Amino acid sequence: MSLTLQIDQDIKQAMLAKDADRLRGLRAIKSALLLTKTEKGAAEELTTEAEIKVLQKLIKQRKESADIYKAQNREDLYAIEAAEMAVIEPYLPQQMSRDAIEVYLKDLLTRVGATSVKDMGKVMGAANKELAGKADGKTISEVVKQLLG
Repeated sequence: MSLTLQIDQDIKQAMLAKDADRLRGLRAIKSALLLTKTEKGAAEELTTEAEIKVLQKLIKQRKESADIYKAQNREDLYAIEAAEMAVIEPYLPQQMSRDAIEVYLKDLLTRVGATSVKDMGKVMGAANKELAGKADGKTISEVVKQLLG
């Protein structure tokens, strides 16, 4: 079942359950998917990779907003962002642990032949492509710097 159909069904369930937080998060997902689908030059149907990118973008936006609200002691707004993140995250693939990322990147470094920080761009390109949806780009970058530095 496509993500769009799954979201539509979950919206109906959230409406019946009168779960406002879940409904708000699901509507945000649906809106982002519709916007992506209707962009100029977009394919008729979204690929799984495109859907994952949309969800990752939503999570990243929520995390950034939540951090700002936390810093400004706006617990009410922070709670809304945290609730939406909790709704969006289950639709993403299982994220790899930092240790698993490190093991994977060590193998990738030998395959690519990277030896210094100068090779970081080459490693990051391959890592982001292969770990799309499974690991956060920031975490990948930190581990690559640590391994090459």
